[in-house]
Amino acid sequence: MTKIKPSEITPQHIYVSRRKFIAGVSAVAASSLLLSACSKTSPSPIPSGAEGTAPAPSPAPLGSQILAPTPAGAGIDDLGAKWTTEKAINSYNNFYEFTVAKEGVAGFAQRFKTSPWEVEVGGLVRNPRTFDIDDLLNYDQEERVYRMRCVEGWSMVIPWLGFPLAKLLQEVEPLSGAQYVRFETLYDPEQMPGQENSRYPWPYVEGLRLDEAMHDLTLLSTGLYGQPLLPQTGAPIRLVLPWKYGFKSIKSIVRIDLVEEAPVSLWMDLAPREYGFFANVNPDVDHPRWSQATERRIGEGTRRRTLPFNGYGEQVAHLYQGMDLSQWY
Repeated sequence: MTKIKPSEITPQHIYVSRRKFIAGVSAVAASSLLLSACSKTSPSPIPSGAEGTAPAPSPAPLGSQILAPTPAGAGIDDLGAKWTTEKAINSYNNFYEFTVAKEGVAGFAQRFKTSPWEVEVGGLVRNPRTFDIDDLLNYDQEERVYRMRCVEGWSMVIPWLGFPLAKLLQEVEPLSGAQYVRFETLYDPEQMPGQENSRYPWPYVEGLRLDEAMHDLTLLSTGLYGQPLLPQTGAPIRLVLPWKYGFKSIKSIVRIDLVEEAPVSLWMDLAPREYGFFANVNPDVDHPRWSQATERRIGEGTRRRTLPFNGYGEQVAHLYQGMDLSQWY
């Protein structure tokens, strides 16, 4: 029998406050948006042995949920790192759909409307379906504290609310030909002025291998710090992938498709020599323009060493057995 870690138990206050949370989402639904997950990222060719790999939708052990908040509203993650403050998380954002200035995103996004909101799920599935935000909130909302590492070299520790993507995918029943999952964010230049910048191949697109998407660490997030997501952090629904660089965690999702071939993400399209498909955190492989060996944790004055897979190697390294790790870009 597998022993459940205390950090894997959803805090009681999450269940107690779930109705308040759902009500809060409806209120905030009039202002949510897309965050460029952590800015750029799309590396080089897909590592050898990745294409054609049959998906293995068997969730791995969790091991990344964290301790309940202290009375002061703070906590630590599974490596003892303090949570990044709610203020910092909500005011330092990469979300190019609004602006490339991190401190300016919140201002541009405050009128972003997320109600009504629908997510179409289709492609190679038996039961294609359109989910509205209430459908998504009907999934049990868990609290998970994940480290987030941006490809630019900064990081945060964030207490997310949400549910495993696998639960949604199981409902639509992927067909045998489905090898990858393609995600697409909202395209609405009237609300997202950054999308008027023709340099970027909008809309924002990202992708995962199906076994990555079905992994239990892969989260569809609806909130953080016990509150609904704000527009600048990806409201009303975003992806969270703690072992990959932040740009993989696509925000304000409106479409999910199961497909046979690996999707070309926005950053792969824009800068194929710098960004590739997998983008797993790897301190031993530098970005072509900067080192990835260390990171700057927001709220701290010194740099810290970056961990392979952002410290989640025990849970996810088996997904990449036999691949050339030097080709993650």
